[in-house]
Amino acid sequence: MPTLDWTNARVIVTGGAGFIGKVVSARLQAKGVKATNLFVPRRKDFDLTEKDSVVRLYTQAFPKPDLVIHLAAEVGGIGANRANPGRYFYANMAMALHLIEQARITGLIERGGKFVQVGTICAYPKFTPVPFTEENLWNGYPEETNAPYGVAKKAAWQMLDAYKLQYAMKSAYVLPVNLYGPNDNFDLNTSHVIPALIRKCVEAQERGDSKIVCWGTGGASREFLYSDDAADGIIRAAEVMNDPDPINLGAGFEIKIKDLVELIVKLTGFKGAIEWDATKPDGQPRRCLSTEKAARLLGWRAQMGFEEGLRRTIDWFRAQPRK
Repeated sequence: MPTLDWTNARVIVTGGAGFIGKVVSARLQAKGVKATNLFVPRRKDFDLTEKDSVVRLYTQAFPKPDLVIHLAAEVGGIGANRANPGRYFYANMAMALHLIEQARITGLIERGGKFVQVGTICAYPKFTPVPFTEENLWNGYPEETNAPYGVAKKAAWQMLDAYKLQYAMKSAYVLPVNLYGPNDNFDLNTSHVIPALIRKCVEAQERGDSKIVCWGTGGASREFLYSDDAADGIIRAAEVMNDPDPINLGAGFEIKIKDLVELIVKLTGFKGAIEWDATKPDGQPRRCLSTEKAARLLGWRAQMGFEEGLRRTIDWFRAQPRK
């Protein structure tokens, strides 16, 4: 299968200053991408939800890219998703819409370039059979709190498929499961479950609290992928895929939220009680991916052990200055 010439490739990584974007950018440079050939548009300079900003990105700031890896997203945990459904749909849809169309207009296809769209596990139906396989993506409606974000990301996949059919645009589409690792978002108002739990446990321990309160019942299950593994999967898709055949990126296991909380409590050393707030939603009942397609098409499997990944993430968080 074809691979990119990394030493000469000109690459845009949207969201490249974010959690997973920093890892992807570092991995690209390790593969030989020159720092001068790697462009990370920053939000203060480029509002990617606005057409004019995207036009300026492709025509003035970094013209003639060979590869666009679109990681930028507006998303949060269950609470943030419930509070911002309209914004999350609009922002994610608008970014993909403008980035893909303007890439076409400014000659990505003629240069033999490629667009890599990072989707989301939130695109799967609420009651997808476990393990999730890619052919089930259209077999139902997503879990309600995730639906606006998930549908927007799935629409980007369909846009790439349409652009392949009409314009012969090369692209790839990967669906990472819930990510975690150093540099994650630990804001309790917008973070996902692992960083939220780590922060709760570490700070409760520091304050000497007698308990922590967790959302839901603890009965839902999730799968988690370490950021380094996710970055490797994304870059491998960029190397070998030329069409947006959806590919799961996961670790191949699931853990109940109750068991996850108990594991993080153990690893952080918090000695207090765990209280569950069942008035808050659990979200999608189960999440666990089949990763056989990634193994077959990309030659990729996750490498990081879960407890080791959690330890590294906890150690990173403890080392950060906090107010």
